[in-house]
Amino acid sequence: MTRTTDRTDRNTPTAPRRRILADLTPLRTSADYRRLWVGGTISWVGQAMTALAISLQVYDITGSSFSVGLVGLFSLVPLVVFGLYGGAIADTVDRRALGLYSSLGATVLSVALAAAALLGFHRVWFLYAVVALQAVCAALTGPARSAMIPRLLPAEQLPAANALNSVTMTFGTMVGPALGGLVVAVGGYQWAYLIDAVTFSAALYAMWRLPAMKPDRGEGVRGRASVADGLRFLGTRPNIRMTFFTDMAAMVLAQPKALFPAIALLWYGDDAKTVGLMVAAVAAGALLGGLFSGWQARIRRHGLAILLAVAGWGLAIAVFGLTRNLWLGLFFLALAGAADTVSMVFRTTMLQAATPDDMRGRLQGVFIVVVAGGPRLGDFLAGTAADLTSPAVAVTGGGLACVVVVGLLALRWREFGRYDARSPKA
Repeated sequence: MTRTTDRTDRNTPTAPRRRILADLTPLRTSADYRRLWVGGTISWVGQAMTALAISLQVYDITGSSFSVGLVGLFSLVPLVVFGLYGGAIADTVDRRALGLYSSLGATVLSVALAAAALLGFHRVWFLYAVVALQAVCAALTGPARSAMIPRLLPAEQLPAANALNSVTMTFGTMVGPALGGLVVAVGGYQWAYLIDAVTFSAALYAMWRLPAMKPDRGEGVRGRASVADGLRFLGTRPNIRMTFFTDMAAMVLAQPKALFPAIALLWYGDDAKTVGLMVAAVAAGALLGGLFSGWQARIRRHGLAILLAVAGWGLAIAVFGLTRNLWLGLFFLALAGAADTVSMVFRTTMLQAATPDDMRGRLQGVFIVVVAGGPRLGDFLAGTAADLTSPAVAVTGGGLACVVVVGLLALRWREFGRYDARSPKA
């Protein structure tokens, strides 16, 4: 396979060095990846601003929390449905073109939101429609972008690149809503949407500068890549399947976010401020997990690292369910967030390194479905368990169930724990 990459420093050593902070080698060695990362970081902040602004605007129009909740539903369904098909398209067409046009579509949607706000066109159905179309654009961009990275960087730099990508997502999730609330308060919804449209220019420029990236489908392969073929391929690759199974164990069994309002009231006697602290603690831990990720380049047993990280998430959540001291609880939530970042880095790296180029888009589509759908299913399970028992039982029991399931998975598929990044095997 020909590696299409624009290296700015070909003499930079790729051997892992002892470091604690995030490894910036991918940013130094590949100008293409550097532009993609910077553009993604800027645009991610803008998207988070818009997400908050839409929720605020829906509430202003309707005065209904249920209507605000529907925003998430209108985003989730297209993301899940088009996630699989977006991956199939990414395995068929030039990924650079797909990423460019889907990013352009997202830019146009932000401009449409700004224009509607400026013209005083306040209709909930319009906001729901834009949210759904934004999710479609994200479902097309995500698989294409993830499948590009192994073509831009050598395999040994993939963990560092994925750690840097986790910093992008967490930073945007933390900073974007705060900026969005400030901008809406000062200038109105139109300014939040306009800023989002401007931030997308960074992602568009990064995509535009990339070389063509058609999937390497091998000799004699013609036609559109099939979603069914991707799922059949996944069925024959136990190590890749395990990355999804372990993530589902964490996100479905040990997902306490839906219980934060009840926990804040029952355990700490506080209000929305405590809920905000708990959400921020998980995000802060995830951000620190990415910032202090330099050690990950030295890890070769990626499967074992995933098992330990997911078990660490479950244990941290279980202990959080036993605490009644707010600051101690926040500490364990931050630990859970850091463990989640470690798991995500190695799961994504394994998916990229052990999957043939012509299957990367489709498996990344499955990844999007799991990441988008798993936490929602986890919210439902946690809420149901809390109503039947108590929040404490739901949180601690869910965390322990996650650890047990991960242990059973490790015993069932022992090869996963022996996976060696130096000889990737799906």
